[in-house]
Amino acid sequence: MNSSFVSRLSVRNIVLMGLLIALNIVVAKFLSFGIWSVRISFTFVVVFFMAYWFGPLLGAIGAACADVVGTLIFGGLGGYFAGFTLSAFLGAFVYGILFYKKDVTLVRVIIAVLINIFLVDALMNTYWITLLYHTDFEAIFPARFIKELLMVPVQIILLYALGKNKALAGLVKRID
Repeated sequence: MNSSFVSRLSVRNIVLMGLLIALNIVVAKFLSFGIWSVRISFTFVVVFFMAYWFGPLLGAIGAACADVVGTLIFGGLGGYFAGFTLSAFLGAFVYGILFYKKDVTLVRVIIAVLINIFLVDALMNTYWITLLYHTDFEAIFPARFIKELLMVPVQIILLYALGKNKALAGLVKRID
């Protein structure tokens, strides 16, 4: 293992990651709404901070853990499905590549949001839903795509504002 990877696994950082995983699960369960194929959630904010503070790999592992643990605790409409864990991992990985140890700029936020919304959420997650529920991709994709389009400005504004917040950005120095 890389020594910088291991050195970042201090007790404080493990506890902080555990709290972020728990917060992700709470937000996904209690602060999300919608129907089975179209859900609106603000878990992207928690995943952003996992990746921004801990980097692409640790952030992605944290997001994947949140998906697995959340499904094991609360279940899901179709039970556990590894595709959604892969999506959670990749979404956090994208945030980590674009933000870890880098300035949060509007351009980076737009790139991250567009990749995550259109590649991960709209395409990959819609495909996972079609596999899990035996539905037609073309039947559910339009509604999911419209929801994702509506979420683009919401995610850009929230992530940019939170990424520029001095108090939250200052936590990065305590994590390294």
